[in-house]
Amino acid sequence: MVKVSVVIPVYNAEDFIEESLDCILNQTLDDLEVICVDDGSEDSSLDILNQIASRDSRVKVFHQENQGGGAARNNALKHVTGEYLYFMDADDRVELYAFEEFYAVSTENDLDFVIFKAVNYAEDTGEYFETPYYNMDRIRDFAKGKVFSFEDLGDLIFNISVTPWCKFYNTQFVLDSEAQFLEGSIFHDNQFFWEVLFNAKRMQFIDKFYYIRRRHSASSTGAGDLRYINIINVVNNIIRLFVKYDQIDHFRQILYNKKVFWITTRFFEIRDEFKDEFYAAMKDDFTSVDDDFIGYLDNKNRFLYNAVLSSKTSKHFDLMCKNYDLKKENAQLKNQKKLPNFLKYKIKKHVK
Repeated sequence: MVKVSVVIPVYNAEDFIEESLDCILNQTLDDLEVICVDDGSEDSSLDILNQIASRDSRVKVFHQENQGGGAARNNALKHVTGEYLYFMDADDRVELYAFEEFYAVSTENDLDFVIFKAVNYAEDTGEYFETPYYNMDRIRDFAKGKVFSFEDLGDLIFNISVTPWCKFYNTQFVLDSEAQFLEGSIFHDNQFFWEVLFNAKRMQFIDKFYYIRRRHSASSTGAGDLRYINIINVVNNIIRLFVKYDQIDHFRQILYNKKVFWITTRFFEIRDEFKDEFYAAMKDDFTSVDDDFIGYLDNKNRFLYNAVLSSKTSKHFDLMCKNYDLKKENAQLKNQKKLPNFLKYKIKKHVK
């Protein structure tokens, strides 16, 4: 048995896959296997993978018709033999010493998985930048290097990035949890994350940046296309998992607010030509919620929920939201005018 299995789904990644594989094959911990699943690439990705595999026996290449990253990862899970498991995206990089450090802390503390930070790399500008979502500072402040369980986290479970490449897993733990990626969705990470998290008893957070996430125009979730409609099914699936693991009563209020926020956020991000279809699906979903759903919503999400139900078209809903934001902004300006001058100065200085 090798120490680490690395899973990489590949789709049209000919410009990046060699660089990504280089940072895996040159790890300071070299007792590993790399399971690459070509997801019906239309470029030379599969040829590149086969060439690399012919030079390095640690690389195993599988091919499937295009089914998406979730199906590719599920396919790869059938072939892993490593003691530990790592998921990598085909256009990203990971530090060369990462696996050695992950393996050491995982074996020493008998961990289900390790959580760590990622930094973004802007392909267009060559700049590196951090984001709160991948810094996970609230998890860092809570964990302080100690081992913790799912039950210890409370509401902080919503402050962990759902991405699998910010984790280093014990393979048997993952297999025992029977977690799978959601197939046919660009948001396929969510199901796997929550299923694994609800089974976790021993986790640890490492306050270091190990992963470099490439941001470019070809990113799977960056186009705002019709696939964004998947978020409705994904959110409902997340709620079903909370029910499955008997956690819904603890987190119902947070979940219901996040449902409205997550879905409406994607509505505003989707391209204009898809807004009508997204709006129709969103309205149909909101119509079918439990009678007590609205009672758990805060003011903003209650407005969004009611606006979806009362509006006639996607444009009508969009206009209602813009008017709501303008009223909030005007109210804030009026309140600011009523403040003493020294407080206005402090607010102005803080904004700058």
